[in-house]
Amino acid sequence: MSPQKAIGRQQLFLISIELGQILELITLGQGVLVPNQWTLASLHNYLQWVMGWMDTHAHEFDVGAGVVAPDWWIHEVGMDSDTSNYRDERRVSVAAVAAELGPGGEVEYRYDMGDGWRHRIVIESALPKWSSSELPLPTCLAGENAGPPEDVGGPHGYALFLEIIADRDHEQYQDMVRWIGGVFDPKGFDLNRLNRDWKAARARRSRG
Repeated sequence: MSPQKAIGRQQLFLISIELGQILELITLGQGVLVPNQWTLASLHNYLQWVMGWMDTHAHEFDVGAGVVAPDWWIHEVGMDSDTSNYRDERRVSVAAVAAELGPGGEVEYRYDMGDGWRHRIVIESALPKWSSSELPLPTCLAGENAGPPEDVGGPHGYALFLEIIADRDHEQYQDMVRWIGGVFDPKGFDLNRLNRDWKAARARRSRG
């Protein structure tokens, strides 16, 4: 191995992600490779990207006996409740969670407390070290089904949405098609596009 390749090598974790509250399970169950130094804030940003959401609502992670969340949400919750078991997501890494929970450890990611989306995240395994030149990170290995639209009304609202757009004679069909902005394929998942577009978006952010 050349000295150049030895520089910047990092531990990887294989995680699986499922949104299992709906009939058509949305899953990256075959795995996503993420770097160990990623914080849960970084993981949150990636989850928003994968789901096609805009990060317009509160979120939090259940990790063991505690909660990991953005600082503004911890402050808001603290106005009415005890937040001594809360941690700032910018200060909790994927590696720390893996060490805390062990192989096969599960985390629940909650987004939009009104709609009530809950994702099951499993830390499957630690993998040999790679450099970003050998494998761009994060990398999604496989997945199934499209993410539900933002503000669709949670699992029950999404089920109703799918029912309406599948029936051209439904009285709300035209309104729903206009709301979603055209065709919506609930089974749509483009692995190559997801990985390519994330890389391009990250490059744009680094230039900005």
